Amino acid sequence: MYQHVLVAIDGSDHSKRAAQHAIQLVEGTPQAQVTIICAVDYGKSERESNRGLTSEQIAEAARDYLAPFEDIFHQAGVRVKSVIVHGAPGPAIVSHANEHPYDIVIIGSRGLNPVQEFVLGSVSHKVAKRVKVPVLVIK
Repeated sequence: MYQHVLVAIDGSDHSKRAAQHAIQLVEGTPQAQVTIICAVDYGKSERESNRGLTSEQIAEAARDYLAPFEDIFHQAGVRVKSVIVHGAPGPAIVSHANEHPYDIVIIGSRGLNPVQEFVLGSVSHKVAKRVKVPVLVIK
């Protein structure tokens, strides 16, 4: 059913469960392709810049960060590729998703409390609101 799946990864338990759900959705579909996406917001990377890391080193760390997720898909026999986008996670994921022919976007819910979600807005809410294909939010 789903052949082109985008899974947003941020390292939370919710995103790990999102990866597992993606595997379940594409099992038995040999032509399926899962793309895992991670957003790097250089403007918010104060910890990295304070440690003297360059943008290239931050990007390399993001690639290393995604490798274990790629392994999960490879072990399940699912074709996978990784994409690193730059910018605030919500808009960066939305932009990428809307520019490519995905069938569904899967993203974990961060579980903000009602006040945090009202003030900050959640990435999953921003993605679900603005992406043009179905979005599955995993708790």
